[in-house]
Formats: sequence, structure tokens, C-alpha cells
Amino acid sequence: MRICIDIQPAVTQRAGIGRYVSELVGHLPKEDDCNFDLFYFDFKGRARPPRAESCTLKRYSKLPGMLVQQAWKRVGWPRFDSIAGDADLYHFPNFIIPPLSSGKKAVVSIHDISFILHPEFAEKRNLDYLSRRIKATVQRADAVITISEQSASDINKHLGVPREKLSPIHLGVSQSFQPAQDEDILSAKQALGLDRPFILMVGTFEPRKNIPYAVELFEKMSFFDGDLVIVGQKGWKNEAIFDVITASSRSARIKTIQAVSDQHLVSLYSGAEFLLMTSLYEGFGFPPVEAMACHTPVLTSAGGSLAEICGDAAIVIEEYDPELWLEKAQAILHDSGLRNDLVARGIEKAKNYTWQKTADEHVSAYRKVVK
Repeated sequence: MRICIDIQPAVTQRAGIGRYVSELVGHLPKEDDCNFDLFYFDFKGRARPPRAESCTLKRYSKLPGMLVQQAWKRVGWPRFDSIAGDADLYHFPNFIIPPLSSGKKAVVSIHDISFILHPEFAEKRNLDYLSRRIKATVQRADAVITISEQSASDINKHLGVPREKLSPIHLGVSQSFQPAQDEDILSAKQALGLDRPFILMVGTFEPRKNIPYAVELFEKMSFFDGDLVIVGQKGWKNEAIFDVITASSRSARIKTIQAVSDQHLVSLYSGAEFLLMTSLYEGFGFPPVEAMACHTPVLTSAGGSLAEICGDAAIVIEEYDPELWLEKAQAILHDSGLRNDLVARGIEKAKNYTWQKTADEHVSAYRKVVK
């Protein structure tokens, strides 16, 4: 069985889908009857594909990738298999199947459909592209991989994909997420200019993360003499978010960090009083599980799959009632028994999410298609 995986997202982006692809191919199991080709564009010879033992890298350098991708969108040519080579199955990890010869088997990863459920939160160009292409993709796909049972249910309901065609596979958490040493926490805080206790948020600055609600809660936390630290890259539609932060009555205590090393991120998780997650929708949600792996309590919404992913290892709140959120935040801060219980549950829950398990389940999904 020869599987060709489009790893372009891992070449062009570090986070999000790029991270998913890098971890997936880095953990693909070595099996005698299974060979993996990893396709990517590299016209200028500068690409840095992810490391993947026992896989064959297939670099395409005849034309710029951007030019080929535009040709796919405009004229439906060239066929992906004509430039990537023959395979028994092609896996496209980034929502859309490009032009592919008739009869070729294809698996696509549709991580969530927030662009359908909450189009008001989406970046316009991406929304337009996905809206035009998603129905043809699910019709063409022999199987659809997604990242939670909640996303599988959403895809079934809103895109009409039969349940037997869906493979919900949870993502993993890197082994680097574990409790940091006290000296590493102190070093990270000093490097980032943090000198008080802090509550941590992690996520892109974009509307779906519901950051203004977190700021509203923080303003009312008279019981907490510390900072709110928000870590994440700038996304889309973020101007209003930064306006809310700037105008906050506690703006001096709200720290935004848009670039942080993986080592410092682990230290921030480990040093936080708790992780605050107010998202309106998540297809999976890395931060709660990463926090749990670092032995940090989690207070989160139930948006999208968060209740599924966190289970009873976090305090999960269904509604956006500020008084309830404040009550739970105060309890986490001041009830040592509750904190210890959440930490213990979180440690066990985080063990369920490994990239090796994710990769093994992908191979099982491939085998179902290539019988």
C-alpha cells in the first residue's frame, strides 16, 4: 500500500494544520506493507519539510507552488497525481481535494466546519474559498478524517457526509508539554516581563476565541491581584479585540504576547494559576490538553468539542454567565483541594492524547479505504 500525503501545510506554516501534518508524518508507523510519499512544492529550494523516518520526500520544483495552486483553482489542472506520482491513496490534510484523476482514492482532513457554523468569525478570503469547494470535496472523498466526535457530528449534519465515511481521530500533544522546573518558569517570566501571578489564555487573536469576554471577566476579578496573560499570533478581525484590551479598566494588568518559544510556552503553562479558555467554538482545542500535561488547572467553555476533549478533567461551563465563571475562577484560585483534583484528573486525561495514537489511527483509516 502506497500512501501519498500532501505535506505543503507543514512547509508553509508552523502552527495549526502545519503542526498537525508535521506531527502526523513524524509518527507514522513503520509497517512492511505500507509506504509513504510526502509531497511538497519547493521551487526555490528553500523549503524545510518535516522530519519523517521511513517516508519518501517528493519535492516538486518545476513550477512555483503558488502558480500550480492557482491553476488548480482556475482551470482544474494539472492533476495532483500527475505531479506527485502514482499511489494507492492520496491524503489531503487541509480541507480541500485538488484536481485528481478519476478512480484515484482520496482521504481529506476537515478539521472542523466553524466557517459554516460561524461564518461571521471567518477570514473572508478563506471563507469564500472553502464555501465554494467544500461540497465537491466531500463528494469526491472516499473518507473524511476529522479531529473530534463533535466535528464528525457537525460534518454529518451540515455537509451530509455519511457516518461510515467519517473517521473522528483526536489529535496529540507533544511530549515537550510537561511541568517546567521552577528556574525555567522564573527565567521565562523574567524574559517576558511578568512579575506577578497570572491567569493564562492561549490562542490566535481572532473573534472565535472570545477574548473580549475573558477581558470582561478579568475586570471583575477583584479577588485576584495578578495579570491576565494572552499568548497568540495575530489572526483576522482582531482590531476590535485589541481595542477592548486597550480600553479595559485593568489594561495595565493585561499582557499580550504574540511570539513565544515552545520552551517559554511550556513554562507559561506550568507557572499559570490556571488556563482560561472562553472560545465560542473549537474543533479540538490544544491549549486545555497542553495545560493539563503541564499540571495546570483548566477553566473552559464547552464551545465546539471542548467538553468532549476535556471531560471531567476541567471545569467546563456551558453558558456565558459571568457570575458563574467568576465563582469557578475564585474556587480554582483559593480551593487547594479543587486545584489538586483538577491537576490529577488533567494528568490522566492528557495521557489519552498522543501523536503516536493519532498516526496509528490515520493508518487504520487509510487501510479501510484501500482494501
